[in-house]
Amino acid sequence: MAIVKLSATERRRLSVFFTCLSLAIVAWIFTTLSDPLPYKVKKVLTFKNAPQKRAFHSLQPDTVDATIQGNGWQMLFSKINSDNKPLVVDLRSLETRNYVVIDSMQLKQINKGKDPANRVSSIDPDTLYFDFSNRLVKKVPVQLTMGINYQKQFAVSGNITVRPAYVTVSGPIERLKDITSWKTDSLKFNNVNETINTRVNLKPSNEGNLNVYPRSVQAIIPVDEFTEKTLEIPVKLINNNSYYNVKVFPQKIKVTFTTSLSRYADMDEDLFEAVADLDLWRDKGYSNLPVKLIHTPPFCRVVKIAPSNIDFFIKK
Repeated sequence: MAIVKLSATERRRLSVFFTCLSLAIVAWIFTTLSDPLPYKVKKVLTFKNAPQKRAFHSLQPDTVDATIQGNGWQMLFSKINSDNKPLVVDLRSLETRNYVVIDSMQLKQINKGKDPANRVSSIDPDTLYFDFSNRLVKKVPVQLTMGINYQKQFAVSGNITVRPAYVTVSGPIERLKDITSWKTDSLKFNNVNETINTRVNLKPSNEGNLNVYPRSVQAIIPVDEFTEKTLEIPVKLINNNSYYNVKVFPQKIKVTFTTSLSRYADMDEDLFEAVADLDLWRDKGYSNLPVKLIHTPPFCRVVKIAPSNIDFFIKK
């Protein structure tokens, strides 16, 4: 293949030509991307102002095609920095009919507060249809979801309080039959060493025809420092159905347990009950009887029972 040799002047002219061509291409791309260019994006719908006396179910997917009235640059950057915020549709008109039209008024509300580069000019489909059924109102208990880590020797020291303890759920009868409680968002704290008193949001409903009220509750979690305490607890003999004259040794056992500092002085033997079952000797031939605690105070953890078995003898 022959090699074409160019003079210095020809090389300069060729360089100028390609430079001008590149600039022209860049200018063309810039001009083209600056021209108005509507483009479509997938958007998720959420609803507001749902009817309070009518339960409903959407008859179309919750994702629509939204046309953005932008230009080529905005379309290009939308692929890079996508706006994941859902479009909020007003359902006020469902009080009197079974469909909602995405008209100019709806679009004005949807675009309120939006950057001009992200304003929606139309939605496909532009009419949303809904199926209606009888609406039921039901009260269910709140289920507190927690992920709490405590400092060493600290723990929950009392009953957890949720206010209100029940929330009101309204929706289709067949759907509410399956709802027995409503969870909160996860309450997360680390290195806790004092009582928690905070508000926590309820899990939002994933269904447009289910409403939950209120949307948040107050959670009070008592937290205290724990320490060990040891008490002597008398052992009670059970299942002595033949009324044998039975003596047990020892008559008391030592129970070591953890309790909160605030309740330390109140912990006494009357709050515990220890038993030994004589049926284990009569039915299974036990030569000594294991001790079982059948009653302990709440929020106490038994560390050790000594002895864990007791001796006995029966007088004939």
